[in-house]
Amino acid sequence: MKNTKVRRMFGTDGVRDIANRGMMKPESAMKLGRAFTLFLLKKGNSKPKIAVGRDTRYSGHMIEYALCAGITSAGGDVYTIGEIPTPGVSYSVAVGDFDGGAVISASHNPAEYNGIKFLDGEGFKLSDEEELEIESLFDEKEEIERPVHGSIGRITNAPGLTDDYLKFLIGIMDKVENREYSIVIDAANGAASALVKPLFKRWKGTVSIFANEPDGLNINFGVGVTNMGFLRGKTIDKKADIGIAYDGDTDRVLMCDGKGRIIDGDIMLWVIGRWLSMKGTLGSGVVATVMSNMVLEDLLRKDGIKVFRCGVGDRYVLDTMRKKKSRVGGEQSGHLIALDFANTGDGLCSGLLFLRAISDLGEDISTLSDRFDRYPQVLRNLRIENKDLVLGSSRLKEAEKIAMNELEGKGRMLLRQSGTEPLIRIFVESRDHDLMNATADMLENTILEIACTGGD
Repeated sequence: MKNTKVRRMFGTDGVRDIANRGMMKPESAMKLGRAFTLFLLKKGNSKPKIAVGRDTRYSGHMIEYALCAGITSAGGDVYTIGEIPTPGVSYSVAVGDFDGGAVISASHNPAEYNGIKFLDGEGFKLSDEEELEIESLFDEKEEIERPVHGSIGRITNAPGLTDDYLKFLIGIMDKVENREYSIVIDAANGAASALVKPLFKRWKGTVSIFANEPDGLNINFGVGVTNMGFLRGKTIDKKADIGIAYDGDTDRVLMCDGKGRIIDGDIMLWVIGRWLSMKGTLGSGVVATVMSNMVLEDLLRKDGIKVFRCGVGDRYVLDTMRKKKSRVGGEQSGHLIALDFANTGDGLCSGLLFLRAISDLGEDISTLSDRFDRYPQVLRNLRIENKDLVLGSSRLKEAEKIAMNELEGKGRMLLRQSGTEPLIRIFVESRDHDLMNATADMLENTILEIACTGGD
């Protein structure tokens, strides 16, 4: 029977909380480090070797020391890399002699947050089931005998792993044929800050770099992928051809053209998918989430490329890529996975692959947004306290059938519930504005009526 137990501590991207509160207290971080090591020991790894990296947050050292204490207390050896993007840790684990990895980061969240993400011995993020096992070990009340003397783990500084990751990225950069145009870069004062300057040193056009002076408190503050107005403004001011922004741990990348128009994950998938297809290395097609615009399917279909849909979240993107034998997938948010180059979302790598694809395909950056003629979309968030009851209602299921029949061949709809808030999200997409809005109205009214009456 399929395990239906819900993860309690792990969210969609590791464990996350305000630093020095809840699950991001040093005590909790130490227990997590111990539980992760015990998890690796149960898998047959004797004295596991674990690579640990962090982003630029003020609280990073505090949590790192606690996490490493937990790992070594359980008998694991730690190799601390220091400040490095999440995908840099993934790369280090994948190419090195490691049994797992850990990243201390809260990604795009404000500086007061922090988090811990775990990776397996190949640099992939853990599955839901594996995270549930770690939670079980975290909650274990019976103390497992601790190692002593030479069996206690050791901590080794390994900053050279960052250099290896940078060399890997430079290898991709060196294959970009056209490097003449101007670029603006927003490093989000995050983990990419120390890497962008040496990485883009070989770029022949003008490169203007911003938000690459982290002070521990300014990560993601008014910059990065969640604050694209900053990049758009700088790109227009500098009269650059393209702007590139990352998030705090650099697993995401978003761009804009010279007019400040956003180049999101959908456009990047459209470009990179065609490029990989031209090279014969795409696999079965492109994986996109249910939130990607329908025009992505329309455009890729013209080139004979299939699009496979999956749920929102990079772990579901990767799972679908594996099942469908696809080599690239991603989300609108700029979280892209190109399996021939990285085992997790890598903003630096994905951005460089996009630049290579643009060059090899002879694309004009300034026309991408014009040619990616998006379907109009409407997204409504309804605050519903009894959302499980509402979503299970037969009345709502009947309304969904009516909506799908009306939209057949003209658009699509989706109902989702928030995993962290009492919200039901209504998503409708169609080139027929009247149909789109009427469908959203019908679904909204149905949900509100069911919520008020308490069910069917």
